[in-house]
This record gives sequence, structure tokens and C-alpha cells, in this order.
Amino acid sequence: MKKSICKFILKILGWKADVTVPDFKKCVIIVAPHTSNWDFLLGEIYYASTGRKAKILMKKEWFFFPMNIILKCIGVIPVNRGKNMSMTDQLIERAKQQDEFHLAITPEGTRSANGRWKSGFYYIALGAKIPIVAYAIDYSQKIIIGKKVFYPTGDFDNEIKEIKTYYSQFTGKKPENFKIK
Repeated sequence: MKKSICKFILKILGWKADVTVPDFKKCVIIVAPHTSNWDFLLGEIYYASTGRKAKILMKKEWFFFPMNIILKCIGVIPVNRGKNMSMTDQLIERAKQQDEFHLAITPEGTRSANGRWKSGFYYIALGAKIPIVAYAIDYSQKIIIGKKVFYPTGDFDNEIKEIKTYYSQFTGKKPENFKIK
């Protein structure tokens, strides 16, 4: 029922999906451009329309009553960015221990213009030995695209350039907030 409702919502909003990536049991999903809070909503609706569920990370400041109840129900993991905690190591262990693991991350780490992407997504996938699945939310065409899979080898500098080059073809809701450096 939820799957059908979400497909209907996407259709009513005029969004389509062009997704050819395999349905991995375990993966890190990266989503870009991330320039608006609408990206989260569209991503959640799309992923629910496929019948799958992904965990996402969100700064702990969003976890106040009653938002904390809603966020936990949809699989949001609070992140305390102020403490020196290895969230990456915790997520690697979680990925290794679980039979299924889908973690969606926006590598920009913010909705503001930021050419310096976070590297945690890469090191989670590398440490857990799982693929990185690249999704784009392209507002210029109203399409959600999932066509590229990256297998991290440890050559971060070259592989992040390849990933950013891939994303340079997509347009965020606020294009001025999407920088590829």
C-alpha cells in the first residue's frame, strides 16, 4: 500500500525515475545535488515507492520532540558533529553485521554551496567492502536517476574526482548551491 501511494505521489508531482542500478543487499547510497530540504522528501518518497528502506544521517539538532519520533520511525540516525566520535567505524561495523544495509548520504554534507565533499560515505563503503550507488535528483528534468555504481579501491583522490565528474551533469533545486571542486 505504502509503495503504491508513494508511486502515485511521485506521478502527481510530475517526477519520473530512471534507475538501472542493481538492488544490492548492502550498499552506501549517495545522493546529489543536495541543495534543498525537498531533496530529502523526494528521496524518501522515491525509495519507499520501490519497497525499500534506507537509513539516513541527520544532525542531532533535528531530534527534538515530536520530530525525533518521526525521524526515528523513518530510519534517521542522529549525528553528533560536535564530538570526536568515529561514526564511520560504527557504520562499517553495522554494515558488516546486518544482512541488509542501505545507508543514504548526501556527500556535500549541507544544502549550501560546498565543493569539499565529506569522505565518510567512501570510507564506510571501503571498510564494509560494499558498493557506492549514485543517485541524482535532477530538478531540471524532474527525474531521479540511479545509473552508476562505484566500487571503492582506496584511491580516494582519483575516485572522488570521478564521482564528482559524474554528478556535474545534474541540476539541483537551487543550482547556485551545487559546487563541484
